[in-house]
Amino acid sequence: MYEEITHPCVQHKLALIRNVETGHKKFRELATEITMFVCYEALKKLSVKEVDVETPVATAKCHVIAEDIVVVPILRAGVGMLDGILSLVPSARVGFVGLYRDEKTKEPVTYYERMPREVKGGVCIIVDPMIATGGSTVAAIDLLKQQGATKIVVVCVVTCPEGVKRVADAHPDVQIYAASVDAGLNEKKYIVPGLGDAGDRLFGTS
Repeated sequence: MYEEITHPCVQHKLALIRNVETGHKKFRELATEITMFVCYEALKKLSVKEVDVETPVATAKCHVIAEDIVVVPILRAGVGMLDGILSLVPSARVGFVGLYRDEKTKEPVTYYERMPREVKGGVCIIVDPMIATGGSTVAAIDLLKQQGATKIVVVCVVTCPEGVKRVADAHPDVQIYAASVDAGLNEKKYIVPGLGDAGDRLFGTS
């Protein structure tokens, strides 16, 4: 269902990114670094194939990734995690999904989506710094499955029990990887203690 990455380096960077005094430049850098650590764990079950590689000394039996990888940031905050995962897998394709919350129904509505055809048969990695209520994450997973995706993981910086439960109830086959599972949501549906508004902190808006 979910895995919390408790590596000391991740937790140290998490302390820094939470800090209200951390500016947008440093916030972006930390988001990239945390994403790399969390994605490292999320990708550990990728399929590989054996290849022969000629070294200066002899032929080596090596392994290379045997699956297409599609990274899907949820706009806009998910874009702030893109560099981190592309640093690990530069050959990954990138799809995008934009969602907003309907003021009446409080449910996510898709306003933009663009996916490579490799979502069908590939490994799709949804990235978003925060999974709060889980509504946007579930909507993104729904969209990918409608397009034929069968292997989906979710990578975030922080989430909470409410978000984890909503994703698990809707898609029990999808694993969430996070640097932290925080205490819960407040009355405004913000994660506590959380990061604040990740989009604003990434891009210097308010």
